[in-house]
Amino acid sequence: MIKKANVTVIVSDLDRAIKFYTETLGLKLMDQFQDQWAEIQAPGLIIGLHTGAPHVLKPGNSESLAIGFTVDNLHNDMTAFKNKGVVFSPNIIENGPVKIALFNDPDKNPLYFCEVRENRE
Repeated sequence: MIKKANVTVIVSDLDRAIKFYTETLGLKLMDQFQDQWAEIQAPGLIIGLHTGAPHVLKPGNSESLAIGFTVDNLHNDMTAFKNKGVVFSPNIIENGPVKIALFNDPDKNPLYFCEVRENRE
């Protein structure tokens, strides 16, 4: 039986990653085990930060993983997070009612903000 699930993000510096996910993104640190593992609570998701085994898993080296955060107003939230040092991709992806802004954590792991506008037709 599955009791708990998370997305694991391999990081090079656990303290720096915790600071980014908690102070910059405003998420909550739930638990930490020495300098190897931390659990960050995001709405509906646990993010496991792991320093990993560098010879097996490398931070920012996976094109198949991205963590998305839904926001109410992409422009306003991008402005707020730019003021905290987040650097966004210059291109906003728009697909129908969805707008996406891409950015990275300090280890270059891919993250994004997503705004879903009501479709008023």
